[in-house]
Amino acid sequence: MLVLALDTATPAITAGVVELERTRLTVLGERVTLNPRAHGELLTPQMLQAAGQAGIRLPELDAVVCGNGPGPYTGLRAGLATAAALAHGLGIPAYPVCTLDAIAAETTTTEPFLVVTDARRREVYWAGYDEAGRRTDGPRVQRPAEVSSAIRLAAGNGAQLYADAAEPGAVRVIPPAQPSPRGLVTAAREELLASAAPAPLTPLYLRRPDAAEPGARKRVSTP
Repeated sequence: MLVLALDTATPAITAGVVELERTRLTVLGERVTLNPRAHGELLTPQMLQAAGQAGIRLPELDAVVCGNGPGPYTGLRAGLATAAALAHGLGIPAYPVCTLDAIAAETTTTEPFLVVTDARRREVYWAGYDEAGRRTDGPRVQRPAEVSSAIRLAAGNGAQLYADAAEPGAVRVIPPAQPSPRGLVTAAREELLASAAPAPLTPLYLRRPDAAEPGARKRVSTP
């Protein structure tokens, strides 16, 4: 099975082609660029470059996996819209994956850990995982000092923010910092192999929108 993996929920623009078999997962091509302001511009070129590196054409794909956050509105929508358009155009399923789960899928440890990513506005997105990488808490969005967990082992690009908010030496930062095509497909592996019906590509924003519907117009009194 050939799977296209995409993620734009972090400062990384992630695209890759992964070959998934029952007992093996092979990354055939990937492009990951750190640029928090270029998700819309770079995702499609990187996707095509990854396909070229893998030696395939897009119609040969069997499925799409896309990180659905949590993440900022603009970047997150770029990945989800691209995944939805590709799936519709190629007639293949598109599977949403929590971006934090994708990072956790490549975290190597024998202890419970957190995955923490930068949410901007001096906040972080975070979730807790057991030693086997199963999510046990979250995802949530909070200020680093408010993260309500006793776990002090953290992966993800926001882990340093969390460490800086804790007592010196209280938090150990471990890799990876960003989601990868391998991690994204690993997180969706069981669904892909079972050919399960994918969940909707619903973004995990976690925050209320900044924009608000206008209220009723105030009546202007006359003197």
